[in-house]
Amino acid sequence: MLRKLSGEPDCKNGTCPTLWGTEDSDHYVAQGHVITDVARLEQLDLPEGETAVMVPAAVLEEYFHARR
Repeated sequence: MLRKLSGEPDCKNGTCPTLWGTEDSDHYVAQGHVITDVARLEQLDLPEGETAVMVPAAVLEEYFHARR
């Protein structure tokens, strides 16, 4: 079961970038916009089965600020 930890503050439709936590608290799931820029993907050198998403700084900042 995932639990919402933080989301884009200006989200109007509920499907915006979001940070989720897992039930065991050992992992995070980041919902964001898939990176399709080839140059950025080449810099990441992702292995098969992995992808990368862009998450607004505000989503992560909200979460980490709340944890202080």
